[in-house]
Amino acid sequence: MARINLLPWREEYRQEKKKEFFTQLVGVCILAGLVAYVWIASVDGAISYQKERNNLLNTEIKLLSEQVKEIQELKKKRRELSDRMKVIQDLQGTRPLIVRYFDEFAKAVPDGIYITSLSRKANTLNITGVSESNSRVSAFMRKLNDSQYFDAPDLKAVNAQPALGDQAARFTMVLKMVLPGDEGAE
Repeated sequence: MARINLLPWREEYRQEKKKEFFTQLVGVCILAGLVAYVWIASVDGAISYQKERNNLLNTEIKLLSEQVKEIQELKKKRRELSDRMKVIQDLQGTRPLIVRYFDEFAKAVPDGIYITSLSRKANTLNITGVSESNSRVSAFMRKLNDSQYFDAPDLKAVNAQPALGDQAARFTMVLKMVLPGDEGAE
């Protein structure tokens, strides 16, 4: 029987398979390195792109914030101007009223009453005067109550003043100033 020695052939086959394995291993390592590089590059690119977008958004936000501040300042100025215009219109509208109040007051003061002090706080008038008699004070109060410019006369004090006359009295009165047509509103 012939003897065939297969050891060298097997050794050669193993070497060839080992070489093929290392070649494939190197190829897979290179391919893995390439895939890792591509993945890292794409992630870095996405991060830098997002940073650029964030920077753009931040600059736009700053611009819009400045515009919002400017708009708020303009609204504030507009409110101030409209408030000023309203005050001026109110003053223009009520300017002739003081003349009407004095006219009505002068018409309401009967003979025998002398006004010594007249003061105003908001819509309240404080009147101090001297009358020849109490009936004249009553007539004065009725006339003020009938007036469309005055409301709710209230006699606070009446003090006799014999030095000024037999029935003379010093009186203090408080009444409200109203606009015609506003009596029912209060």
